[in-house]
Amino acid sequence: MSEIVVGIDLGTSNSVISVVLEGEAIVVPDAQGRRIHPSIVHFREDGQTIVGNDARRFRAEQPMRTVYSAKRLIGRPFDSPELKMLMGSFPFTIVPDQQNAPRIQIDNHLHPPEGIGARVLAYLKSLAEGYLGIPVTKAVITVPANFDEGQRRATKRAGELAGLEVMRLLNEPTAAALAYGYGGNKRERVAIYDFGGGTFDITLLELRSNVFEVLATAGNSYLGGDDFDNRLASVMMNAFERQHQIDLSADPLARQRLKVLAEHLKCQLTQQDSVAATIKEYVPGTMQEVALEFRLSRGEFNQRCIDIVDQSLQTCRDALQTAGIQQAELDHLVLVGGSTRIPIVQQRTREFFNREPVLGINPDEVVAIGAAVFGSSLAQQSQAPRPGDQNFDPTDDSWMEGLDDDQGGGPLLLDVTPHALGVATVGGVMDIIIERNGQLPLERTRYFSPSRDNQTRVVLPVYSGNSRRIEDNRQLGTLELTEIPPGPREEVQIEVTFEVDTNGMVSVRATDMRTGLNHYARLSIMGEGRVEQEYDASDLLMT
Repeated sequence: MSEIVVGIDLGTSNSVISVVLEGEAIVVPDAQGRRIHPSIVHFREDGQTIVGNDARRFRAEQPMRTVYSAKRLIGRPFDSPELKMLMGSFPFTIVPDQQNAPRIQIDNHLHPPEGIGARVLAYLKSLAEGYLGIPVTKAVITVPANFDEGQRRATKRAGELAGLEVMRLLNEPTAAALAYGYGGNKRERVAIYDFGGGTFDITLLELRSNVFEVLATAGNSYLGGDDFDNRLASVMMNAFERQHQIDLSADPLARQRLKVLAEHLKCQLTQQDSVAATIKEYVPGTMQEVALEFRLSRGEFNQRCIDIVDQSLQTCRDALQTAGIQQAELDHLVLVGGSTRIPIVQQRTREFFNREPVLGINPDEVVAIGAAVFGSSLAQQSQAPRPGDQNFDPTDDSWMEGLDDDQGGGPLLLDVTPHALGVATVGGVMDIIIERNGQLPLERTRYFSPSRDNQTRVVLPVYSGNSRRIEDNRQLGTLELTEIPPGPREEVQIEVTFEVDTNGMVSVRATDMRTGLNHYARLSIMGEGRVEQEYDASDLLMT
């Protein structure tokens, strides 16, 4: 058997692993034939873990020991506004470590979010090895297109912790486009609307045979199916309070039971016009049990949740404006992610794009399939004989096919940066060096001067975001140049170069042009050392 590179969709709610065998993408099942694997890890009291479908029931039975939706925490600082907003929705304990990174506390152990992701990935790896009968060591792992540097690096770290060599981090909508269009000789513009359990992305692509060029991408890393569940759980809590004058919001176990039920009712409403459930809870502080007969129609669900859907459509408007195209200029609409099964999502996207979505695509599996297709092309590329190889035939020039696309004849992916990148300068302004939606890989250089005469130290706080105001953006790290020879500020030039590779990973170099003194940095993820460092404004650069 040739080298295997699996494709993995590491999702917020569910994960999928796929592999290409004899030209066909296969979604790997578990022992019971289930192809969709919940991204849930249950920690037993003896220290062992249960992952996937078998861990699902523990969300309601032992919610304090059952971790889900860890993808919403990955690669973020503990005190970020997004995490503060989410904190109350989880039943398990989340605390900061010494580097201000979120840690999930189970008993006396602190687990990083990427550690939870690693356990899910290791479980998927074991499924593939059992299915194939050989070791699996290489993978293409997908990430939301809107993931920033820290989130991407944390995801890659999760793969490494699981014993996988991460060949490529592939944007989820781009992977879906591969599954949709690779090998089909299509020439069209496509919108990939990707609404998952915890993230939303919209990516506009132009397909030209096996060339997949991203025209624009936009997204929200904190918008997904979890938000529908939380909204519906709040509706049930309010109904309990109205009927029994009992406030369940302070009971994390009750909240979690309601959230699990909310997810179940949401799924039922994709097929039914109305749902009903009897909800039993104890009066806080007593053993008295009370019941609520809860009913909800699809119309009522739509009314309560339409604003969540409309947030996604506002992001779609942003992507269209960035690409400079209208809805009418798109040829097809592809819906990806489990949340696109919700009827109001299908209705609103159909109305917004004024077209029927492409049918016949499994929204839960398409991302992993696209990743497997790309992984297969990487495997073929690595095995093709090249000049200098022992088995290279100089009369066979087939090795040259596709060299221009860097994929060895496979698909050519022209992806873009989801966020602008730059450095903070005097006045609290981010000077943008890498533009948003710049085509990858890319390199950009800017020149700066110190903010004062005889400055011997220069600090470059590196930020990601789409605003010129640094307080609206996220600090990724800090570079420092020291021992700069003193001199008039107008005679000192600092060259700052940003490089972003095909994985969306950033590296930064700062160079004193008079001395050649430079400093390189690949920015650390949160948890490998706090990146928000204190700095004096007088040590910043001037544009």
